[in-house]
Amino acid sequence: MCDKLKIIAFYLPQFHPFKENDEWWGKGFTEWTNVGKAKPLFKGHNQPRVPTELGYYDLRLPIIREQQARMARDAGVTAFCYWHYWFGNGRRLIADIFDEVLNMGKPDFPFCLGWANHSWYAKNWNSDGTSTNKLLIEQTYPGIDDEKMHFAFLLRAFKDERYVKVDGSPLLYIFDPVGIPQEYLDNFRKWTKESGFTDLYLVANISSPNTRKTDMLAKGFNAVTYQRLGGITNKALRDMGRAGRGIYKTLKRIKGTVLHRPPFMTDYRKYYPLLVTDEDREENVIPSLVPQWDHTPRSGWNGSFFVNATPEYFYKHAVEALDAVREKKNKILFLKSWNEWGEGNFMEPDLTYGRGFIEALRKAVDGFGIK
Repeated sequence: MCDKLKIIAFYLPQFHPFKENDEWWGKGFTEWTNVGKAKPLFKGHNQPRVPTELGYYDLRLPIIREQQARMARDAGVTAFCYWHYWFGNGRRLIADIFDEVLNMGKPDFPFCLGWANHSWYAKNWNSDGTSTNKLLIEQTYPGIDDEKMHFAFLLRAFKDERYVKVDGSPLLYIFDPVGIPQEYLDNFRKWTKESGFTDLYLVANISSPNTRKTDMLAKGFNAVTYQRLGGITNKALRDMGRAGRGIYKTLKRIKGTVLHRPPFMTDYRKYYPLLVTDEDREENVIPSLVPQWDHTPRSGWNGSFFVNATPEYFYKHAVEALDAVREKKNKILFLKSWNEWGEGNFMEPDLTYGRGFIEALRKAVDGFGIK
């Protein structure tokens, strides 16, 4: 049981050059490249987003990681969930930052891992909203030798005293819970117990309306968390059916063409109450906090994004999310995200709002009385 509040923020360890990005996108490419070249798509569109206190940082600098941890504490965040990329047979990407955090023991700030178990593609967006994908690196599941190699890495992280645990069980978040073979989950759990831990606390990300919580629990996950971005909830998408979802997207594009605005724009003021639902009050559902979202630096006109995502409304959203966990045994929230600047999905200070989102979350945590 987790009596104390845990707010776990997703953390992208990408903001530094690495070999594969140089090969795919050009020498020195980082996420800042997309952030810096973003353009406003209409009058009042809050782009580009410009970092202030930390600047256009390089995550290879330990002092930046220390400053991020201090800011996270200021906000009431209790841990980072570092995105972890393991493509099979020991092939990893963006590994250096977390490896340094693990090897150096710094920053002295709790963490867990989120396995981003998906293939990487280069996307080219077409005028009709479709995209063509070029495979860059494929997610594979080679079998038992890979499982053992992967678990040996995970175990080293699990044994770190900073690693987030629920009832003595290390928390491991799985981005694609449908695609991961059952054998991997079963063996990871078995080996975690054999290593002296109570269990493995597995969390499934649900982003598709076709993914059901009951199926994920049957697969061995302890909890699920819903991704409700794009201006519509999972439940609404499920209720529409496949044909309805296609019609919905088509109508959005037509409306965007008529009004001369990007089609997938959503007013955060109206939408934030839908980010936390009655389902999030269930013990095996972990609510998500979403401060802001704007995918257009990556996907342009066809990107989904919020307008009016301000600290004022984020505070109200945070109060609702905190209320959803008040009576739970495990008072856990995910924060999406700490530093996904390329998706306009971050808490760090910028030119528009300064520390506004950090202060809004702190106010919600302090006012709600959960310690």
